Amino acid sequence: MSSRIAAESSGSILSSRSIRPGSAPSLLLRPCTPHCKAFSGLHAKGCPPSGIASRAGILAPAKAVETVAPAAAPAPASATPAEAKPAPSQAYPFTEIEAKWQAFWEENQTFRTPDQVDTSKPKYYVLDMFPYPSGAGLHVGHPEGYTATDILARYKRMRGFNVLHPMGWDAFGLPAEQYALQTGTHPAVTTARNVDRFRQQLKALGFSYDWGREIATTDPEYYRWTQWIFLKLYEKGLAYQAEVPVNWCPALGTVLANEEVIDGVSERGGHPVVRMPMKQWMLRITAYADRLLGDLEGLDWPDSIKDMQRNWIGRSEGAEVRFQLSGGPGASLPPASSLTVFTTRPDTLFGATYLVLAPEHPLVGQLATPEQAAAVQSYVEAAARKSDLERTELQKDKTGVATGSFAINPVTGEQVPVWVADYVLGSYGSGAIMAVPGHDVRDHEFAVRFGLPIKQVVAPAATAAAAGGEEGAPDAVCSLPYTEPGVAINSSSPSLSIDGLPTDAARGAVVEWLAAAGAGRRQVNYKLRDWLFARQRYWGEPFPLVYPEGSDEAVPLPESALPLTLPETDRFKPSGTPESPLAAIPSWLNTVDPRDGVTAARRETSTMPQWAGSCWYYLRYISPRCGEALVDPEAEKYWMPVDLYVGGAEHAVLHLLYARFWHKVLYDLGVVSTAEPFHRLVSQGMILGEVEYGAWRDEASGEWVEEGTAGAVAVKLSESEVDKRGDGYVLRADPRVRVTARAHKMSKSRGNVINPDDVVDQFGADSLRLYEMFMGPLRDTKVWSTRGVEGVHRFLARVWRLFEGGVSDEEPSREQLRLLHQTIKKVSIETEEMRFNTAIAAMMEFVNGVTKNWNNRPRAALEPFVLLLSPYAPHVSEELWSRCGRPTSLAYEPWPTADEALLVVDSVNLPVQVNGKTRGTVQVTAAAPQDDALAAALGNTNVAKYTADKEIKKIIYVPGKILNLIVPGK
Repeated sequence: MSSRIAAESSGSILSSRSIRPGSAPSLLLRPCTPHCKAFSGLHAKGCPPSGIASRAGILAPAKAVETVAPAAAPAPASATPAEAKPAPSQAYPFTEIEAKWQAFWEENQTFRTPDQVDTSKPKYYVLDMFPYPSGAGLHVGHPEGYTATDILARYKRMRGFNVLHPMGWDAFGLPAEQYALQTGTHPAVTTARNVDRFRQQLKALGFSYDWGREIATTDPEYYRWTQWIFLKLYEKGLAYQAEVPVNWCPALGTVLANEEVIDGVSERGGHPVVRMPMKQWMLRITAYADRLLGDLEGLDWPDSIKDMQRNWIGRSEGAEVRFQLSGGPGASLPPASSLTVFTTRPDTLFGATYLVLAPEHPLVGQLATPEQAAAVQSYVEAAARKSDLERTELQKDKTGVATGSFAINPVTGEQVPVWVADYVLGSYGSGAIMAVPGHDVRDHEFAVRFGLPIKQVVAPAATAAAAGGEEGAPDAVCSLPYTEPGVAINSSSPSLSIDGLPTDAARGAVVEWLAAAGAGRRQVNYKLRDWLFARQRYWGEPFPLVYPEGSDEAVPLPESALPLTLPETDRFKPSGTPESPLAAIPSWLNTVDPRDGVTAARRETSTMPQWAGSCWYYLRYISPRCGEALVDPEAEKYWMPVDLYVGGAEHAVLHLLYARFWHKVLYDLGVVSTAEPFHRLVSQGMILGEVEYGAWRDEASGEWVEEGTAGAVAVKLSESEVDKRGDGYVLRADPRVRVTARAHKMSKSRGNVINPDDVVDQFGADSLRLYEMFMGPLRDTKVWSTRGVEGVHRFLARVWRLFEGGVSDEEPSREQLRLLHQTIKKVSIETEEMRFNTAIAAMMEFVNGVTKNWNNRPRAALEPFVLLLSPYAPHVSEELWSRCGRPTSLAYEPWPTADEALLVVDSVNLPVQVNGKTRGTVQVTAAAPQDDALAAALGNTNVAKYTADKEIKKIIYVPGKILNLIVPGK
């Protein structure tokens, strides 16, 4: 196999550097597929069928293409055996329709956005969050957001916008590598297979993506620019190496970010994680903390997401305070040592009665006296096995150990003991705190536990009436810890007195004194930590750095040497040490210093985290084949920012914060023209599995018992075995037995995952799309119901039947046009505002009105309805449009406009009540005066029967709505 590989999309040649013949299969871009003619004009002679690798550039063995047909991923655990699958519905021929139009769209490149567009037209960049293609394929929760963006993309095209609606793959990362280790399959193979399955499923749902812009983070021509961005970060001093406490996962063989550790175990796989110091590559995201915080204000994002980012950044104003240290007997602390702490309440400095260091603080060992050394060491080792969450929020009982050394309180001159406790984190502030147990809950709990002094230095400000004296005077009567602002008490020394000052003034006075005394300064601090940016794995972007022999200083590769590609190997198992598998490949590891081309050098063996490629992918979609830059500057100015970004709320902090950081760096470099990447953000709600019914039996007797009864076992029931009673459910065979009805998150372990392929096979893609939007508001959590899918499928069948006899060219009546234009207005507004469920409801009302009241099928009243339906159910809409005699796709047909004149109702059927009971209806003008409505009502035979010979005592009239006549009763 040649080491030079033709890239079908651009005709360029990609170098497969450092490929060792015979070690593993060579790498190949996916061969031509029908859509490749969008780039090359014609298929190359002898193009093979689509193979296992991705057209977007995922690396995959060439021999797999030669011997294996397009691979299907293993069926998800939830999939129904083929012989047991329900037969497809026969309500309308969706199978043939959907296959036909999907082929049409692909063959004609219907949704391709040209590289050169008419920039005088408005643009709409609508984007789904970058999917990771797992082996299980899609479940029905995934298409929810994709359907929402597709509706908007189709709608905006019809409104005359240039639309950019791309798709690609976040394809590096731990899951593929872990699966490769378990199965012995190269991660490139499994990743490419997963991508093929995802792509197949997305196309089967009729999403209008521009597949010509498909990208993958694993394509060397993509991660060339990821590496380029890293070099720019390095040049700006935003990428650096530091010895930091890290989360080391021995089972995964890599360091994990704090966000990837939950309850002391890895988010991926649930493996134990320990804290240990390690030299790692870091990104200085903290340098952008204020901009990341301030620029949230101008974004059209949910407040909850903004608050999560604000809390994660965690900006707080306070002071740094320097404490001189006094080593205990035998401590190895150097003379004149000091310790700096950060506090948001410098006004409480007089109440600091001890200091606490995080177990990972570098001074812990020097402060420990020989008597305390063993206890301190044991405590530090135990803390390393806990997650940050366990150490703070979840831990109720405080633990700690004294070092045996002391610190000097700068304002009192008193010695205070120094302790080690794991409720203080090395990742926040200086990794040390001054403990003020009188005014901090955690410090108070710790002081009570270990018998440490508690001193009150702040009191509530009493009112004049309550204190019997001056307003604002301190009222020392309060329970401790008192954590609110107040008035300083017990806060006086020969050098400083703040007694009687309110909290704000006291805070300022202490900060000024610290600065004058050289003991501290005003400081802004953040919870946000610099981003740990290295993983000790194979399946990731290599760092474009080398270390010359005898030096620990990294030397960046020149841009001309990019991309630095991964070596071809089957040795990707983690070594169990902080070295990545790349360190065991001498032919790749050993190189030369790029500055002279002679001096021996060693490559950086860590790889970038999965987050790297997903930080900037939205830019590559704009010009995916651009070879001169990561994005074409003119195209970027037109398309950015992203107008609508849709994805799960689980990405509220990490991905969104990282992407915003990289974007701001690129903005400072002049690469992008906007300060923020995503203007509007919408997070779709979760779709839960179908409702599960259950009751409880006594294991011994078999009798039905209440939930929670000792010895009770759960019994799963089918929906046919239960009845609804009031707000709950009961057992149909014995209504005395209460039944629980709960919906759970979809998971393989529960067996409640719904495979969208099964839904599409039985009811069609349009039904799945329509149902997911009809379930409820997009942002809400919703419960799946197969019966609900059947309901919207019946609606589509009714639409189909409206057109079965064809449409006529006769003029529609005013009433027919009024119903149509009411629907146009409602669907337009609701679609624009992403209230898709109510837009669908309006279309259902239209179909009901046509079915019940229309005796003919005027073209002018029905064709516009097809256009309204098309973003939601595109396949059946295209077919109906074609059957109406339209020769082209409706994808770019103008969106219907409501005629306001037709929305004015000339006459209404006015309900007439007598003493609150409806006795008839009369037809009057919508704005008929009360006398006219009354006259018409009294002329109604049935109404007259209840009002004859009776005095009308009161008339309640709402024009166009109701007329209620109050007459004496019997």
